[in-house]
Parts: sequence; structure tokens; C-alpha cells
Amino acid sequence: MWRVHRHIGMGGDQIVQAIAGEEVERQQGDSLRDASHEEFVRLRDECVPLEGAHELVVELKERGLVVVLASSASQDDLDHFLEQLGVRDVVDGWTTADDVERTKPDPDVIHAALERAGTRDAVMVGDSRWDIEAAANAGLETVGVITGGWSEQELRDHGAAAVFESLVELRERLDETPLARG
Repeated sequence: MWRVHRHIGMGGDQIVQAIAGEEVERQQGDSLRDASHEEFVRLRDECVPLEGAHELVVELKERGLVVVLASSASQDDLDHFLEQLGVRDVVDGWTTADDVERTKPDPDVIHAALERAGTRDAVMVGDSRWDIEAAANAGLETVGVITGGWSEQELRDHGAAAVFESLVELRERLDETPLARG
């Protein structure tokens, strides 16, 4: 189980091999991804937004920042979460699995988000090692939040410019982050 936990946040195209090896990926990768997606759809209504998520997005927009959600989720899943968060009309755009060849830690999703944003001057907000690596692979800094199960030290060790306990704390301390430059 620890192997699964340490790979949460890695993209679906890479996670099977990372956890179970190349042979399992070759023989069962697609069927495991399909089964995982079916189970996730069944359970996704149980997911609730993290405290402060909506308010953080609104605050970033009020500060004049372009906000693009860098996701490799399916459009259906992303639509569900945009509605749950109540940010569909707040954000400037988003990416989906259709926009990328490879997922995190590869930088495809970051490049697609930057294209949507119309700039290369950006900062990633993420909660896993994979977010930080994808952003670094695209030449961006990351502000980390420990909501993804990675410790502050682990996120710092992987290169996070700043790390916060929650999205609420991040919002309260935005001026101490690279996001304040925007």
C-alpha cells in the first residue's frame, strides 16, 4: 500500500509501471487504468473540495493573476470538480487528459496550461512530488501544500519554493510566495 501512496499524483499513464513494474504495465496497464477510472467515477461524489480551495482561486483572480488548472483528468471528471469547486466561471482555463501525451512528472500538462494562460511567467501550486517535478521540468517554481500526503520536508527536498499546511494558510500568506510577484 505504501507504494500506491507514494505515487498518488503521478499520472495514470505512468503509475502502473511505477508501482507494479514494466511487465504488469505491458500485460494489464490499460485494463487496470480502466478499472481504476470506473471505481473513481463510482466514488467521486464522496470527494469534497479542500477547505479554502474556492477562496484561493478567487483571491488569485482578484489579484489579477491568470489562473489555469493544470489537470490530466478526463473532461467528465474535471467538469464534476469545476462544479463542486464553483470556479468554472472564475478560472481562465484548464487542461484535460486530451491535452497531453504524458502526465506528471512529465511537463506536458504544465506546457498545455501555459499555452492556455498565454504566458511562460507562472507559478505552480501543487501537493505532490510529481507536481513539483512536472513544474520544474517546465522551468517553473512550485508552491507546495501538504494536503497530498507529502510532508513539508519532502516537498522542499523536491524543490518547492514554499510549503504550507493548507490552502487557507497559503491564501493568508500569499505575499510570502512567488505568487505575490504576479
